[in-house]
Amino acid sequence: MITVSPDGKIMVRRCLVTLRPFRLFVLGIGFFSLCFLMTSLGGQFSARRSGDSPFTIRTEVMGGPESRGVLRKMSDLLELMVRRMDALARLENSSELHRAAGDRPSALDRSPPGAGLMERIQAIAQNVSDIAVKVDQILRHSLLLHSKVSEGRRDQCEAPSDPKFPDCAGKVEWMRARWTSDPCYAFFGVDGTECSFLTYLSEVEWFCPPLPGRNQTASQMAPKPLPKVQAVFRSNLSHLLELMGSGKESLTFMKKRAKRLTAQWALAAQRLAQKLGDIQRDQKQILVHIGFLTEESGDVFSPRVLKGGPLGEMVQWADILATLHVLGHALHITVSLKELQSNLGVPPGRGNCPLTMPLPFDLIYTDYHGLQQMKQHMGLSFRKYRCRIRVIDTFGTEPAYNHEEYATLHGYRTNWGYWNLNPKQFMTMFPHTPDNSFMGFVSEELNETEKQLIKGGKAGNMAVVYGKEASIWKGKEKSLGILSKYMEIHGTVYYESQRPPEVPAFVKNHGLLPQPEFQQLLRKAKLFIGFGFPYEGPAPLEAIANGCVFLQSRFSPPHSSLNHEFFRGKPTSREVFSQHPYAENFIGKPHVWTVDYNNSDEFEAAIKAIMRTQVDPYLPYEYTCEGMLERIHAYIQHQDFCAAPGPVPAGARAPQSPFVLAPNATHLEWAGNSSSAPGAWPPAHSLRAWLAAAGRACTDLCLDHGLVCEPSFFPILNSQDAFRKLQVPCDSTESEMNHLYPAFAQPGRECFLQKEPLLFSCAGSSTKYRRLCPCRDFRKGQVALCQDCL
Repeated sequence: MITVSPDGKIMVRRCLVTLRPFRLFVLGIGFFSLCFLMTSLGGQFSARRSGDSPFTIRTEVMGGPESRGVLRKMSDLLELMVRRMDALARLENSSELHRAAGDRPSALDRSPPGAGLMERIQAIAQNVSDIAVKVDQILRHSLLLHSKVSEGRRDQCEAPSDPKFPDCAGKVEWMRARWTSDPCYAFFGVDGTECSFLTYLSEVEWFCPPLPGRNQTASQMAPKPLPKVQAVFRSNLSHLLELMGSGKESLTFMKKRAKRLTAQWALAAQRLAQKLGDIQRDQKQILVHIGFLTEESGDVFSPRVLKGGPLGEMVQWADILATLHVLGHALHITVSLKELQSNLGVPPGRGNCPLTMPLPFDLIYTDYHGLQQMKQHMGLSFRKYRCRIRVIDTFGTEPAYNHEEYATLHGYRTNWGYWNLNPKQFMTMFPHTPDNSFMGFVSEELNETEKQLIKGGKAGNMAVVYGKEASIWKGKEKSLGILSKYMEIHGTVYYESQRPPEVPAFVKNHGLLPQPEFQQLLRKAKLFIGFGFPYEGPAPLEAIANGCVFLQSRFSPPHSSLNHEFFRGKPTSREVFSQHPYAENFIGKPHVWTVDYNNSDEFEAAIKAIMRTQVDPYLPYEYTCEGMLERIHAYIQHQDFCAAPGPVPAGARAPQSPFVLAPNATHLEWAGNSSSAPGAWPPAHSLRAWLAAAGRACTDLCLDHGLVCEPSFFPILNSQDAFRKLQVPCDSTESEMNHLYPAFAQPGRECFLQKEPLLFSCAGSSTKYRRLCPCRDFRKGQVALCQDCL
């Protein structure tokens, strides 16, 4: 109900209500005009990027500078429409504000209803009419220009017949038929003539030779490289926190974690600086694109941060950012597709053209989502620069899944593999396979005083269950019942206030806890118990670092992509024998107990034994801040995947063998008089090589000898001489593509060498083959680095 006041305000209100349909009508005209422009000019306009104003027109149109100038004027006219509509909105809001506050009528209130506003609407409508006329002029001019240019210049340029550029003629043919399929071609000057095709294919892409008189163009346009700057360790993370931005719960979580660990990062940087001494380190320009946080990938993690969702990936990314910043490198962080395009120099269009400039980054850290986004928007530049990419890959990618042709032919193709990268470019959360690089994360490290306080404050009969989602507890009633006879059970299961948690009544559920409070809970508990899921998260390491014993279930049969939905589609054949294989294999008892939960007697016996066991807080060095800084420093200093790989030996005997049979005649060692290849990393003198038993993977064989498999040594072993030195009777030697080669097939006494360098793999086995396996030593507590790798 509206009350009419004597001051005449009702008249203004009716006026504004009446104007709203006009505003909607004018806005509709604007949108209709824009749609008309885009459809009339077809593919000659570039595709609008996400985040652009709907009234922003990109002026890459077939034709000369005149048509582009007209389009800019059209863009200005449309932007003027927006500003005038904003003025109308402000006028209405101002009137409503006066009305709500009970102000006296102003001069504007006393003016006749709608005075001046209709004139503005008429002016905007006239602008729309002017735009329509301009469109018609552009279309006529563009078609006329295109006709004249095509007739006059088509015969001036012909695709050259040059054996160095065998694809040139075919590419010109493709451009002739499809150059309007992506606006990016017009952006680079393609206008439908043969000369423009050849100019583009020689200067932007590289399929044709340079045109006469234009061979210096590309080099003149290339920016000068920035002068080298020495990297200096940083102890302050405030600039990093600014770079990370805000607006997402996931970013807030990551920033809080980095800020909480600031003191530990600073101390670790000081220690590593002393260890490295005067080693010179160039500052790298590094782009970090967290693809799974972009809206285009769904950003499924941010909404779940406060609802018990998985935090392992965000823990790792927070620590990666901190590591790169503390090491002194220049970071650029993106969490949206628009930011990525801007940083890379992506041309307007649909992603078929190369970047507009040389890649300004030495390294790019991203994930599988970001990798896909880069491929879609970098055109041919993706193939050129992919050697600089490092993919954060939680569970790893084995070579058989990474090689596109091989994966397709042999049934290894999945939704995540087939990128044809060097397998070492994939960086994992745990050291699953030496085929990939181990990136890791960090856990909070305690000083001696804190360790003593924890030991004195432990509750001997307190257990915390690993699992923030109620689904993890389902079906575990029997094990929980046994555990409850000996311990008080605590949980951190997320639940909404109106719904009780779906856990047994004897469990004390704290709900979802912030990280500092969760750490305090672990410091009081005796036992941290897992029920099979989630796999390989950071929480068990945090519990062990806070003085808990970690109890987990043994999987029989082991979980893999063949029998478990979680692993199905992941690019690995790895078999997981427990919830946390790293904790089982690299830490073990007394800190980690792995038992069969289906065997009640074994499970109960383990509970009793754990209650009698006293353990100190323990954290592997590679999961400390210093350990992660050390490891990533070594990668940045030594890993170079852009250098062209040398040819794989085809089986010819080398003039001088670089290795000799060990004194006990069981394996090969690097010859003392042989020098390692200069710059080779890891150094080749750490090589040890065995012939594995049939059905045995190289990963397992090397671990049996207290070593780790080193895939970079495979090219050295990939020769007839290696088999001869090991006294293997090769009746024949073949070179083929197979991720199990080099290997010896005993029934036929055949030796097989590897034909494809990307397929050298520590993973994989077959009862048909005895694999030839390269192993190396490793630094104590740092399995990713050999003794001389730092």
